[in-house]
Amino acid sequence: MTTAIVINQPKAGMMVGSVQGHRDWNSGLFGCCSDCKSLLLTYCCLPCAICTVASKVGECMCMPYFVPGGLLALRTRIRTLGGIKGSICMDSIALTCCPLCTLCQMQSELHAMGL
Repeated sequence: MTTAIVINQPKAGMMVGSVQGHRDWNSGLFGCCSDCKSLLLTYCCLPCAICTVASKVGECMCMPYFVPGGLLALRTRIRTLGGIKGSICMDSIALTCCPLCTLCQMQSELHAMGL
C-alpha cells in the first residue's frame, strides 16, 4: 500500500481568462463616427439598438427594459466575453456620462467580435 502526499491543493472552480482582461475596446468611447451603422441605429431608434445588443449576447430583447441595471449587465458581459480591460465601475461611469456613445461602442465591439 502506498501513501500519496498532496503538495499543491487543486484549485476550486474554473477560470477561463484573466479577471482584468487582456485588451482594449476596438473603438474608443467617442469613436461613434467610425461605425456609421451603429451611430444611425442608436440615434434614430434607441430601443432598436438596445434590443439588438441584448439579443446578440444571448439575452431576451426586453431584458434591459425590465431588469434594473440591464444595460450595465450587457456592457459588462460584452467586456468579459471579449477579454476587454475594465471594471464594472468604469462601465457604470461610461453609461452614466454618455449612454449613447457607450451603446455605439458596444455595438461596434459586437460587430468586431463577429456577433
